[in-house]
Amino acid sequence: MSRWEVLIKGRNPLTPEQIHRLHELTADWQMLSDLSFADLILWIPIRKDTKSWPTGHVAVAHIRPTTAATVFTHDVIGEEIAWGERGRIDSALSNGEIIRDSEPERVGELMIKEETIPVVFDGQVIAVISRHRNADLMRSPSRLELNYREIAHNLYRIVSEGNFPYPDAISLFDPLPRVGDGLIRLDVNGVISYASPNARSAFNRLGWTNELESYLLGDVAESLAKTRQDPHEEGMRSSLSGKALRRVECENSGGTIDLLVMPLIQGSDRIGAIVLLHNITELRRRDRDLVTKDATIREIHHRVKNNLQTVSALLRLQSRRIEDPAARVALEEAVRRIGSIAVVHETLSNSSEESVAFDEVLDRLVSNALELSPRMSEISIEREGTIGTLEPRLATPLALVVTELIHNALEHGLATQGTLLRIVAERNTRECAIRIYDNGIGLPTDFEITTLSNLGLQIVRTLTENELRGELVLLSQSVGTLASVTFPL
Repeated sequence: MSRWEVLIKGRNPLTPEQIHRLHELTADWQMLSDLSFADLILWIPIRKDTKSWPTGHVAVAHIRPTTAATVFTHDVIGEEIAWGERGRIDSALSNGEIIRDSEPERVGELMIKEETIPVVFDGQVIAVISRHRNADLMRSPSRLELNYREIAHNLYRIVSEGNFPYPDAISLFDPLPRVGDGLIRLDVNGVISYASPNARSAFNRLGWTNELESYLLGDVAESLAKTRQDPHEEGMRSSLSGKALRRVECENSGGTIDLLVMPLIQGSDRIGAIVLLHNITELRRRDRDLVTKDATIREIHHRVKNNLQTVSALLRLQSRRIEDPAARVALEEAVRRIGSIAVVHETLSNSSEESVAFDEVLDRLVSNALELSPRMSEISIEREGTIGTLEPRLATPLALVVTELIHNALEHGLATQGTLLRIVAERNTRECAIRIYDNGIGLPTDFEITTLSNLGLQIVRTLTENELRGELVLLSQSVGTLASVTFPL
């Protein structure tokens, strides 16, 4: 149970929709706190049901501004107040109107000015925001402070009208640029009426040398943008007009700016907009570096795969020129092993992930091995379970191990009898296992893997123990043979 649920339980019959709305509000209210240079506290009325009168309020959320010092040094969340103890909170809840008080009150050593804003949802006041500012810091406000406060008043009014947070804004607000990163204010026509110093600096880095104010933001961004948008998409000029909630990136050789446009609504009329912006030049540079590195790594895997296939082709040519049957078989086995490694690299070259989708590799290995069997048309394959993705350090040795075990099953166990090859994959959080079963002739009675001279099984044993840090088991069944490889993840 979350802190919210603990505080609300038994104190207020809020619906899940109302609680979700309050969560959305507190997710975005750092911006409100920074614009108003104030601490914000969210109060929920304490009542038994929707029809009963509140007996008080409980604080369920608290945010401190990054643009000013906090006025609360202690944790307010969980604090309860009785009805009548804080008249402005009671009035905002009862009247559904913003309550301002021109007279500051002393709290400790500070003179605090309080304002309360009703939080409206579906026409009903469900909570109250109290805003607390240090009155001593408000006597000689700068132009930036005046603009920030005016914007804050507009946003608080939108909250009291039930229109903030903006609907369907979660994806656009994640992550939300900070007020201190840069802010632009637009009039109803999309003309810049104010730009913070950080906003001006951001556009200067893109090459804008004039003052921003009195220019259309859309025209400024469009003149600086390196690339033009698709003609079928909404243009940058329209996106930055302030008419709708939009998020746009403006990029050129000087850098990249992320712009979030939020319209300001009064009743049913649009009165302007604010634009939060953030210089994401370094972030986009890192993104491009990651894309480049990813492409480079995939190209390396592709070339390794091609080189391995070239080696395989050369070995095949060499085997055709060798008359000694034993030597020819040895070369063919080497080709098969190289092919298993090449399959892993091919999978990595076709994927943007750093891990190997081993089930695809396993299917390829089974198909390749079956093609080499003289009884290919007589043998049926059964696959159970999945492996998922593995790190390359595990995928490569495992591919070799599985190749050898499947080949042994086809070449020896199913050479003259039996028609079934079953491969079972199992995986949990700690380990992975692959079991290969055939219904062939089974193992010799004197079989002992530790003393066996077979090169393939020696490779399997060595890779399992040294590379996979796992365990290899070969057992005769009532019918056929079971080969099992288990290793930790």
